[in-house]
Amino acid sequence: MIDCDAKVREELAKGDIGENRQCEYYPCHFDGQNCSLCFCPFYPCNDPALGTMVESKKGGMIWSCEGCFWTHRQDVVKDFYRLFKASSEDPSTENLSKIKSELERTHLKDAKRVMVMGATSGAGKSLLTTALCRHFSDLGYRVSPFKGQNMSLNSTVTAKGEEIARAQDLQARAARAEPNARMNPILLKPIKDDISQVIVEGKPFKDMNVKQYYDEFALGEGVKAIARNLDVLRKINDIIVIEGAGSPAEINMMDKDITNMRTAEIADAVCILVVNIEWGGAFAYAYGTLMLLSEEQRRMFKGIIITNLHGGKGSLSSGEEFLRSSTGVPVLGVLPHIDLDLPDEDSMFIGMRKRRSDRLTVGVVRLPRISNFTDLDALSLSGAEVRYIDRPEEVSEVDAVIIPGTKSTVDDLRWLNERGMADALRKMRGSKPILGICGGYQMLGETIDDMKGIEGGVGKVYDGLGLLPVRTYFDAYEKRTVQASGNLISDRSKAVRGYEIHMGRTVRDGGSELFELEGPEGRHSEGIVSEDGMVFGTYLHGVFDLPAFRELFLSRSKITLAELKDEDYSQVVERSLDRLARALEENIDLDRLHDAMGVPK
Repeated sequence: MIDCDAKVREELAKGDIGENRQCEYYPCHFDGQNCSLCFCPFYPCNDPALGTMVESKKGGMIWSCEGCFWTHRQDVVKDFYRLFKASSEDPSTENLSKIKSELERTHLKDAKRVMVMGATSGAGKSLLTTALCRHFSDLGYRVSPFKGQNMSLNSTVTAKGEEIARAQDLQARAARAEPNARMNPILLKPIKDDISQVIVEGKPFKDMNVKQYYDEFALGEGVKAIARNLDVLRKINDIIVIEGAGSPAEINMMDKDITNMRTAEIADAVCILVVNIEWGGAFAYAYGTLMLLSEEQRRMFKGIIITNLHGGKGSLSSGEEFLRSSTGVPVLGVLPHIDLDLPDEDSMFIGMRKRRSDRLTVGVVRLPRISNFTDLDALSLSGAEVRYIDRPEEVSEVDAVIIPGTKSTVDDLRWLNERGMADALRKMRGSKPILGICGGYQMLGETIDDMKGIEGGVGKVYDGLGLLPVRTYFDAYEKRTVQASGNLISDRSKAVRGYEIHMGRTVRDGGSELFELEGPEGRHSEGIVSEDGMVFGTYLHGVFDLPAFRELFLSRSKITLAELKDEDYSQVVERSLDRLARALEENIDLDRLHDAMGVPK
């Protein structure tokens, strides 16, 4: 029999050692765990929130904390040692019990859950989820965002090379948490009208059409992926802020929808309904959504939040009272319209910002399968105006052109040729700077070799635009997903950073190397600039976030930059996240939300 007191003293003497990846059992609870309290100082705590009694192999009952992640959280371990040292390192049962009680007041053992769902698409779900993540993080809680299934062409790469939606990456930033695939276990990236690449827990799983996804995946492996990742997040966080998708009341697919009410039920979450008043009919949308749900589901909703109000609240009170009395769900408040420098997740909003004629204008080709258009948000820091273009005559109206990423390089290359855009871009060569990012980079080359039919479905070699001396090969159904940072080769004092998400490999036959990067394979060159310095190609998404390359690219235009800001785009995003959280706190009854969640005010 183990001498528990002796084992506890032995473990405490080691001090805070953090992760122990050399241990043959690592991770015995979850990846990223703190191993300092390998033998729990509270064992056996007999706390039903942390463990249970099981039958011992030797007979009788024994306390099992196999599923307890609490004492391996970085924040819990850090505070444990602070309290332990403050108590003169007294390992007595009485003192350890006091420490456990103090830790429980600071760190919730099972994360509280709140879920944000929208009455329509574009209701403001992502923004409100982001705001709540920053709000709870500001209060000192360990917070994680979660979206069980997201359909988006805007994705990013975590430090571990996992691909997740850009929206969950932003929400993780708001929560001051390290982004990981648990936050977005299923990502759908549309390839064609009815086919999407299904990414599960950060890795490509399979290409599926709509019928295959809902009939073969969603209610089976899909629900399991949502449940197991939620289970881990509940054990390693204080609060989880969950985002739904579309509307929870889509009556044509409610039985197969795994992202809204099914996720809410798995999480046993407090639910909030969001409605965008600018759409018109906001009260009808909110009423209709709630009344299409079952009575049991409706009881899960503890509040309605109205978003995007221009001007004062005026005569909204009668509508708010109608919703409360007719549905039983109160309106928690009205968020005003706020101009923020945050990435847009949905392509339906690109090109909707007002344009100014006095700025250097960058024309972004609006490809039918455009992806990662958030790459372009940082251009505004250098005084550039982004304009989306899809007609040949528009090429002559802009000062620089970017061909962005795409989920289907071959199909969008075909569209460029059929649209006449390809010829227009060839004609402007040398007069205006051109940049291709990811799929756009592949299109700018001489050829795209897809003899295995991986990209286009038919084995063939396609002619590219011929503006860069590179050739791209689709050799295997493999995706490169890495983060990277480094510098411009032309000026190694200037930093760049970003991430790669692409299939295919590109070989340079001329031109000059663009970046020197540090990635998983060590230092290597990446990208290309043409001999005349006017055409650029790179796989690096987020390449404009730091000022070095954004200024280099824009400086090749004949238009003088109106303003220069030597600023990291992430700093701009941070300020917007703080402004968003303050707006939430000033306009929403968060005390009522805290009460519903069981979170101290």
